[in-house]
Amino acid sequence: MLWLLPSASLVSRRILPYLEGMEVHFTPQQEAQLAKIASSVGTDPEALVKDAALRLLEDDARFRAAVQEGIAQADRGEFIEEEEMDARFEEMLRS
Repeated sequence: MLWLLPSASLVSRRILPYLEGMEVHFTPQQEAQLAKIASSVGTDPEALVKDAALRLLEDDARFRAAVQEGIAQADRGEFIEEEEMDARFEEMLRS
């Protein structure tokens, strides 16, 4: 069994005051896979899972910020028509 403890910088106690830690259960086969991968990269399974979870959170935050920026750009009228996008895409494929 692996325990994941969120970093204080990632989870504000004001937002999720009840979140003290998180328990994640894996099957024995999954634990064996994690142990094999962790060993091959010179770490332990808990650190491997924690790093993967933190990368997921960071990627999700970047994605959500990009979506919000796209919505803001569209709200400001900063977008191109479908025909222009098709032309740009075709040009990229030819390059």
